[in-house]
Amino acid sequence: MRRAFGLPQVLLIILFIGGIVTVTMRYASLGAQHYADSYTREQAELFLQSATEATLLRIGGYNRSGGNCLAGLTVHSSDGKFDANVIIERYYLADGSSCNNVPSSPIQYSKSNGIISMRIIVTSANNNSKILHPIRLERRSLQHP
Repeated sequence: MRRAFGLPQVLLIILFIGGIVTVTMRYASLGAQHYADSYTREQAELFLQSATEATLLRIGGYNRSGGNCLAGLTVHSSDGKFDANVIIERYYLADGSSCNNVPSSPIQYSKSNGIISMRIIVTSANNNSKILHPIRLERRSLQHP
């Protein structure tokens, strides 16, 4: 009788190698999903900053002569991945004026045009296949228009 691998030893080696390959592929898949999610989240954060700037631009050109102020704004990304809902919570106005439709408070600092307290909520579009997991970012900020 010659010494060699028998059928049970060969099957055990194949099962062992198959298990190692399965575990390796699972970790590679998790790593790819993590990088894709990180990239999408970074895009959402950049879109949040863009929505803030777009809101400030819109407020700068808004006509408040009737006593009404811009209460909110919805911004959609050009690629359809994200939507931003901007809610203006309070105006702090330096010129003594007030808003009828949004809470406002006068401030006594003459060098400022005022301050705006806003909340920006960015959500990912559910119908986009490039986004693996839904994203929702919320940021509150004080801005000078």
